[in-house]
Amino acid sequence: MRQETLARACMLDHPATAYIVPVRGPDGPAEYEVTWDELARDAAWTQDRLRGLGLAEGHRALVSFSGYEGAWFQPVIEALRNMGVVYGTSESMGWDHVRTRVFHRELDLHAVLGISLETLEALSGQAMIGDLFRDTPVLLGRPDAARRLRDAGVPAGIMTPLGPALAVECRERDGAHVNRAEWTVRERDGGLGVAAASAERAKGTGEIVLDTAGSVRTERCACGSDDPRVIFG
Repeated sequence: MRQETLARACMLDHPATAYIVPVRGPDGPAEYEVTWDELARDAAWTQDRLRGLGLAEGHRALVSFSGYEGAWFQPVIEALRNMGVVYGTSESMGWDHVRTRVFHRELDLHAVLGISLETLEALSGQAMIGDLFRDTPVLLGRPDAARRLRDAGVPAGIMTPLGPALAVECRERDGAHVNRAEWTVRERDGGLGVAAASAERAKGTGEIVLDTAGSVRTERCACGSDDPRVIFG
């Protein structure tokens, strides 16, 4: 019955839109549309970035994100699936820190992706986060979490939503890459402006000016990528 149901579902017309995501635009609240085709392109780009970090088939990873962040982290999950990486998920809110701890202890994780400061603060009440994560080969967190980990002696990188885009830092630790085929990133009055690189992306919005402090580097990264890189302030 399940196979028949899935077969029938595949015959139905599916809307192109996967998500409608609210953002803070220059004139107040705005929203942008994310299509399934855009998610597929995001997953392909993310897969290249994760391969560059050393992830490979058979590795185990934990992805930490909240449900409303699906537009950013669904491509991360799809990239892991395509690579044959075994993954689990945890909520990025601090109250779910126990699941992060259990996955880390039981699964011999090769990667932890998207970890938040709230999770780290909850974990630090039980263990020294430097000791907990020092041997994790790939550790990417939100900017404030990455700073906390680096202060603890862990060479963490960044994986974080940046307006409508996703920023992922490479091994060089010289800024978080943003897919230049999909997005432009510029410095704007002490913040950052993110805009679609083509008319097909982010319908209904222009440049989104964020109050996120940072600078943008556009020269080729030592890893070989020409994507712009964000240095978070």
